[in-house]
Amino acid sequence: MKNFFIGFFAVILLSMMAMTFWASMERSVFQAGRGLWPDPWFLATVLEAYFGFLIFYIWMAYKEKTALPRVLWFILIMALGNMAAAFYVPLLLIKLRTVDPQGKIFLREER
Repeated sequence: MKNFFIGFFAVILLSMMAMTFWASMERSVFQAGRGLWPDPWFLATVLEAYFGFLIFYIWMAYKEKTALPRVLWFILIMALGNMAAAFYVPLLLIKLRTVDPQGKIFLREER
């Protein structure tokens, strides 16, 4: 099951990277933003996305033991959104030993 989830997140990450690359070849995010920014649905979507990033970050900050990874992951999550999340979870899964229950990735390791 561990390998399935690593592959699942890899597909998500690669799909998001490919879509972002394709979209950036069409026009820059700044060009698109000028036309979209006044739209209330665009604003609602951006707000929802960033609240979701913050929710994920709170869990991630709980998992990390020191300030440096917390700060670095905050920057990555706020800059890259779900691409950073799709990278973070497989990192946890890769660190998981075969004898560990998979649910261990949700808990903070004791110091």
